[in-house]
Amino acid sequence: MQVISNTSPLLNLAIINQLHLVREQFREIIIPNAVLKELRINENLPGSLQLREAFDASWIRVKSVENEAFVKLLRRELDEGESEAIALAIELKADWKLLDERDGRKIARNLGLNITGVLGIILRGWQQGNVSSVKTIINQLRSDSHFHISSNLEEQILKETGELKS
Repeated sequence: MQVISNTSPLLNLAIINQLHLVREQFREIIIPNAVLKELRINENLPGSLQLREAFDASWIRVKSVENEAFVKLLRRELDEGESEAIALAIELKADWKLLDERDGRKIARNLGLNITGVLGIILRGWQQGNVSSVKTIINQLRSDSHFHISSNLEEQILKETGELKS
């Protein structure tokens, strides 16, 4: 299975020490050079140690994008990491694209890519029995990585997990 990731899903899960969920669900992740640059794994930042360990274990690896013209086209609306990640997903005919940002998700969907993000990974982890409380993880995302989730989406997810308090 080919899985390409943007920065946000990997970084946010690393910050809250839940990066293992990505490996459990997808085994191997491919990122473009721009995402590697954005992850800043050699700096002493939240999540950097977990990301370095994933690179050292070779389950996250880097691949260069070949179609620079397509990246430039995507850069009109998206940042560099999102643009390269979407272009790489198209080039490799990826099974999944890990992406959280709204504009990037819209473009990726229009290009026919299967998308999931941090919340989808957490929910799948809960369904597989690897996450005991989705609500706890959402709260960690908010407090530790300043992750934004709409109240409607949070309510929908917590209803599904049975964690919504009336």
